[in-house]
Parts: sequence; C-alpha cells; structure tokens
Amino acid sequence: MKTHSAQKGEIRRKWFVVDASDKILGRMSSQVAAILKGKHTPLYTPSIDTGDFVIVVNADKVKLTGRKEENKKYYRVGLQGKPGSLKVATAQQLREKRPEDLVKNAVRRMLPRNTLGRQMFTKLKVYAGPAHPHEAQQPQALDIQA
Repeated sequence: MKTHSAQKGEIRRKWFVVDASDKILGRMSSQVAAILKGKHTPLYTPSIDTGDFVIVVNADKVKLTGRKEENKKYYRVGLQGKPGSLKVATAQQLREKRPEDLVKNAVRRMLPRNTLGRQMFTKLKVYAGPAHPHEAQQPQALDIQA
C-alpha cells in the first residue's frame, strides 16, 4: 500500500463561516487553525497547504476565561525596533481598539512559523461585526464546539 501525497491541482478549497459570539478564544482558535491547516480533510499533507478558507464574524464578542481580560498582555514593536518603541496592550484595550486582532493573534500563533504557515494565515478573514463581504463564495456555516 502506498501513501498518497496531495498535489496542488487536486485541492478543492471550501469557505466556512464561524460565529465567534460567546465562544472561548483559545478553543475556537485551535479548531480554526486545524481547518486552515487542512487536518479535517483526507488529503492532508504536512508539506502542502490543503486547508480551507475561514471567515470569523462577531470577533468583538469572543470570550476570555478567568482574568485574562485584565492580565493578558499583547506586545508589539514599532519604529523599526528602536529603543523605547515597545507597545504593550491588555486584552481589554486591544478589544476596544482592534477586536479582530484578538482572534488573528490567537490563530496565527497556532500555525507553523514558516512560509507555509504564513500562506495558511492568508486564508483567515476576521470581522468584528456580523457582516462580511464574502457572500459570493457561498460560505458554509461551521459549528465550533467551544
């Protein structure tokens, strides 16, 4: 018996839409990352991007457990990494300014840290509200168990 390795021409990508309202951030993000990797398909090959597109709506209503809302910190560096350019924001501050970044950061950090992971991350579309501009792709609703 031979192992089948997926080729680029035989991959058929689907579009899924996930409603993040009242979902726990980490649990939802791990399932979204698995779909972006393609682990739910029988054609999964670790060295090829076999994943599907995922649209996350209502990102501003995602839940954090415990006291992460006040204690969890997000770090970023501005001004080409010059001294004193470190920016720190709590999860609560990030939710007020850019609620999409909560979900994007969680999913991106669960993907591989290489060229393939960056390619997978481009298939993630996150929106703070319930509307999204991808109706032409006819996304299927995906129920995340979180």
